[in-house]
Amino acid sequence: MTRFIVAPQWQGSSSSRAMQLIDGAEAIAGDLPRASTTVLEVPTEAGDAQGTSVQRLSALVRMRARIEDAVRAATEPAIVVGGDCGVALGSVSAVTADDLAVVWIDAHADLNTPSSSPSGAFHGMVLRAITGEGEALHRLEPGIPPSRIVLAGARALDAEERRFIDEHGVRVISPADLADPDVLSDAVAATGASRVYVHVDLDVLDPAEMTGVALPEPFGARTADVVASIRRLRERLPLAGATLTEFSPSSPDAAVDDLGTILRLIGALA
Repeated sequence: MTRFIVAPQWQGSSSSRAMQLIDGAEAIAGDLPRASTTVLEVPTEAGDAQGTSVQRLSALVRMRARIEDAVRAATEPAIVVGGDCGVALGSVSAVTADDLAVVWIDAHADLNTPSSSPSGAFHGMVLRAITGEGEALHRLEPGIPPSRIVLAGARALDAEERRFIDEHGVRVISPADLADPDVLSDAVAATGASRVYVHVDLDVLDPAEMTGVALPEPFGARTADVVASIRRLRERLPLAGATLTEFSPSSPDAAVDDLGTILRLIGALA
């Protein structure tokens, strides 16, 4: 069994379409089993930076606590449906331990710091926060070491993100490499972890297969490859939790066009 936790957070996004993340989360929620789904209330205000370089930080801190509580209350593995990628911080923090690997399946590395971020939006910093770095008010302590992080499908990296990856030897898997489902599971096995957390940002997919994202990047992964890679990974390691994020449909009608693809990904995670 799986518990679905819907967190329509938009405050971590840099996109002009950020509010449409609410519509995306609600569209996905409509296709989830009602008895197994919890929908969290998101702060109505944008929030403020609280003297930091992270935009809307106060709302993000409040939402992190709600997500942590909901994941910890679940008696089965939880899939948190965003909203922006920032929802992963609370979800990972609720299940973290020294046996956990984090797989980050995303077109972007999300490894900026508050000082290196070009936008100040937390969704570009969340994986760095999961490693224990970044704004003291909003990071995982202790963090997941880079040796237990696998970055898959990323193809749009900032200079600081490249520096961090190179300095720490983060395992990186290209979109093309996902065509072999063993590549991802082998990389996670090499971390020595005994449990895995899987994060999926829908912009990892090629724009030809997923239209409802605010920050599409060309030359993305195929849905079939991501699904097969997640399924193979789950055959080898138990799933501690997951996130699926950044569905930002341009309209309710457009949302329908993408839901079949999204449900395939959720099926692989669940």
